[in-house]
Amino acid sequence: MMPIISLKGLAKTYRTGHVALQPTDLDIEKGEIFALLGPNGAGKTTLISIVCGTVTASGGEALVDGHDIRRDYRAARSMIGLVPQEISLDIFMTVWNSVRLSRGLFGRSADPAYLEQLLRDLSLWDKRDAKVIELSGGMKRRVMIAKALSHEPDILFLDEPTAGVDVSLRRDMWALVRKMRAKGVTIILTTHYIEEAEEMADRVGVIDKGRLLLVERTEDLMHKLGKRQLTLSLPDPLETVPPALADWPLELADGGNKLVYSFDSHAEDNGMPALLKRLDELGIGFSDLDTSRSSLEDIFVGLVEQQA
Repeated sequence: MMPIISLKGLAKTYRTGHVALQPTDLDIEKGEIFALLGPNGAGKTTLISIVCGTVTASGGEALVDGHDIRRDYRAARSMIGLVPQEISLDIFMTVWNSVRLSRGLFGRSADPAYLEQLLRDLSLWDKRDAKVIELSGGMKRRVMIAKALSHEPDILFLDEPTAGVDVSLRRDMWALVRKMRAKGVTIILTTHYIEEAEEMADRVGVIDKGRLLLVERTEDLMHKLGKRQLTLSLPDPLETVPPALADWPLELADGGNKLVYSFDSHAEDNGMPALLKRLDELGIGFSDLDTSRSSLEDIFVGLVEQQA
């Protein structure tokens, strides 16, 4: 099956010489949720903006369901809904008219029932006759999302969609994402809320300094790179890790009051039983123990540091 988005050598260099996006190859399948992770200035918004037609690439090509974004712009753009980071609305227009106009701009016939359900899903129906200028920041963000979905796009780009928004909007936003995905809509999002990417995304791409470092299925990335930690709370603090424990990669934390052991959670022999036995032999007791696994954020930070 042909990917719904296909990027080949896509790149962007500005006249100043700044390389915002190094040559990038990426295929995104229809109906998947793809999360693009990276620090500020990494190139996430540049990549999205090129595909959406708001920034011109310096090289390479981007196809949207087979349509070249430059040669067949109208067909490609009609398939895309974009929720940008910055709020940009006609503040003197009512919510209803704003969303209705957006649908019309894409050449879609009127469908009041669809727009009503969309506004209800975003808790905007009661505000349909209010002017945008009268709305709170969170409500304006909801209108941006409604406008992006007004023409029933096959692909939805969400650029930092929940950054700085309230819990209620975040909840409604992800409920709507799940609903759209169930209808077969492809969703590409950038986010600093890495736990959301970990929970929602089928695949994750990590980008830094304009370079796509890797693309992996979320569960495969966690499996390959995920670590677990065993933290032992010590009743008697240690100044250093005893030489007799050199076989294990141990670190002291909390002023020597905690002993931390990092290990591969998928290894057949994680070394934990042998470590606990050795501690007992050395007379090193512990008052409590806790285990935790690496989050996607830990993995992301580690990957970026490796490339620094």
